[in-house]
Amino acid sequence: MENKWDGLITFFGTKDLEVTHKFYNKLLGLPLYKDQGECRIYSVPGGGKIGFCTHLSVVIGDKSPIITLLAKDVDNIYARIVESGFSIPKLPEENKKFNIYHFFVNDPNGYTVEIQKFLD
Repeated sequence: MENKWDGLITFFGTKDLEVTHKFYNKLLGLPLYKDQGECRIYSVPGGGKIGFCTHLSVVIGDKSPIITLLAKDVDNIYARIVESGFSIPKLPEENKKFNIYHFFVNDPNGYTVEIQKFLD
């Protein structure tokens, strides 16, 4: 069967596009792919895109949706986020169950963002 897909965008709700833009574009360095006015879409290195829209509800549960970004230098990103003023409850750590090195931070919308690298 021929591959008919050109990519993937996952959309999340936001109440403030500017604050969300500062987090994902300015702090994390995700390139802005498209600004549609009430939605902004960012390219994720390695493929795919993530979008935030003001017409969508911010939906957060106990486990929240988890937005996981893969990185080569988890510690450097951790330091940059902490230096920018975000509170991160735990230092980056190894998770033996999944064989990853990671940490979690809440974005300005309250979504859980995981920065991780695979150890295998």
